[in-house]
Amino acid sequence: MKKSSIIGIVVIAIAIAIIISTQSNASSYVSFGEAKEMANNGSNKKIHVVGELKKNEMGQVVDVYPSDNKLTVSFVMVDDNNVEQTVFYNEPMPSDFLRSEKVVVIGGYQNDRFVADKILLKCPSKYEETAL
Repeated sequence: MKKSSIIGIVVIAIAIAIIISTQSNASSYVSFGEAKEMANNGSNKKIHVVGELKKNEMGQVVDVYPSDNKLTVSFVMVDDNNVEQTVFYNEPMPSDFLRSEKVVVIGGYQNDRFVADKILLKCPSKYEETAL
């Protein structure tokens, strides 16, 4: 067998191994109820939960608690099934967090508390195209 054929087979094998390993770590979008059930069944897979920050009757965001040193934040999020859950994020509060329309938290349950490793924000409509 030629040296170039062996190198080609090795490169293909490495590519297949990378694809298989990343698929096993892929996360899915679920509700807080499904996330809690997965955690109770022993799953430690990273989970995406989509929702909104909790708001009062006047549309103002409530129940956001940055730590005294502003290095962590906990907040109440409402998922698409209207389930409220306190989320802990071990990073500073992202900019524009309180103005976001939708929030995606990526993480999992630890001791009956959802701990987010990452937060993705859907920015307000200021980026939408306006009709002229």
